[in-house]
Amino acid sequence: MIELTPTLSLDEKELVFDFIRASGPGGQNVNKVSTAVQLRFDVANSPSLPADVKERLIKLAGNRMTEDGILIIEAKRFRSQEKNRIDAVQRLVTLIQKAAEPAKKRKPTRPSVTARAARVGAKRQRGVLKRTRKYNPDEWE
Repeated sequence: MIELTPTLSLDEKELVFDFIRASGPGGQNVNKVSTAVQLRFDVANSPSLPADVKERLIKLAGNRMTEDGILIIEAKRFRSQEKNRIDAVQRLVTLIQKAAEPAKKRKPTRPSVTARAARVGAKRQRGVLKRTRKYNPDEWE
């Protein structure tokens, strides 16, 4: 079990790991050892996550989500398969923890009377300035 929050945990059986060849540094190993990790987590059918967390996780994941509701995380930062595996799980945990926090409710506010007066005063002053630029042929003769 992976501890996400004090009330939320994830079963490791829900995670599927695929090992693929990584690009980048690695010398001769880069062509023959599959060190990059592709972690797949079925968000849509996961019994571990509540519905509201699933919704927020799908929004947060963005392009990493497939149409079937599967979250794919690729980790190829390290040369070691085990480090990449740990990195992928850690990134998943961070993403789920972020989705577990509910968004703050926005409190509707209104501008103060002073702020409204200042805005109207600035508009009026701008109008006066523009009126002074106006060309009137009678004034020139």
